[in-house]
Amino acid sequence: MTETDLLHLLALQNVAKIGDITAKKLIGHCGSAEAIFKEKRKNLTRIDGIGDLTIKDLFEVSHFKAAEKELKFIKENDIECLYFMDAKYPDKLKHCIDGPILLFQAGNVDLYKKRIISIVGTRKITTYGIAFCEQLVEQLAVFNPVIVSGFAYGADITAQKAAIKHNLQTVGCLAHGLNQIYPATHKKYMVDVEKNGGFLTEFWSSSNPDRENFLKRNRVIAGLSEATIVIESAERGGSLVTADIARSYDRDVFAVPGRINDLQSIGCNNLIKYQKAHLLSNPMDVPYVLNWELEEKKKPAIQKQLFVELDEQEKVIYNYLKNKEKESLDIIAIECQIPIFKVAGILLNMELKGVMRPLPGKMFELV
Repeated sequence: MTETDLLHLLALQNVAKIGDITAKKLIGHCGSAEAIFKEKRKNLTRIDGIGDLTIKDLFEVSHFKAAEKELKFIKENDIECLYFMDAKYPDKLKHCIDGPILLFQAGNVDLYKKRIISIVGTRKITTYGIAFCEQLVEQLAVFNPVIVSGFAYGADITAQKAAIKHNLQTVGCLAHGLNQIYPATHKKYMVDVEKNGGFLTEFWSSSNPDRENFLKRNRVIAGLSEATIVIESAERGGSLVTADIARSYDRDVFAVPGRINDLQSIGCNNLIKYQKAHLLSNPMDVPYVLNWELEEKKKPAIQKQLFVELDEQEKVIYNYLKNKEKESLDIIAIECQIPIFKVAGILLNMELKGVMRPLPGKMFELV
């Protein structure tokens, strides 16, 4: 994308009556943003769905003046611009009809052929929500997913801090320009996020974190990911909007259940109740539903040495499975008298050590 291309895209993006869907339609018809501004008004109004009102202000000089100012900011701050027709534009977001025509990126974001999940939830996260979120990221770390969130209070920053802790790439989707950070108290995490990933936004440096921007931002969070996970939510909230958008994109949604009288679990419980989300009671539910598989590991030459490397709980499960052809996760937990949330992690560790392998239907067997 040349500087001229970017200037015209910015000018197009600045036209109030032209949103991303309309902009894509115009670009598709004319071939480029620059060609749109060179086309005759009467020809543009002949495009299906494009009327006089839509392009009324299209040829205002003010759009290019604003675009030149923003282009200067982009160049001075080494911001990378991602055009929706370019190869570097997030692949999953390309499939969303209302995805931004331009994204602005800071940091070291790499979403190419990655497993990407969004983790969202209430800003008033409980200790239960924090614990589950941290456990979720920790146990998914072996699959090396990218953790996307909104860099907000509560569930968002909990997930992104956990991603940094486990050396996972994390992406913060912002509801404002890259000249600021909201909330301001999260500035202390910016360096770590940019080392482990970075920030994406569709908003210019002149944009403030207004309410409507957060709602627009939610579609980017949902669109970037193959699944959206809601940790906790009240009966209404932005994370439920993100979940609804993810469903509209035909993406998987997970919700963590909570007690029926907990205010911060009503939203998640309702998602599950009305079959709008998979029930997420164990971190390993995510790779199971999404059909993630661990990369093949080379097995040690001497298999007998593996047994001495098992800890006490792993030995209990190993000895139990020696007498079984295969068994389900739930039954293993009951028979071995180990909490189910611990069993999932133990089985994963045993798989990494080469002594056990998962089977379809949450079944497991020794190798």
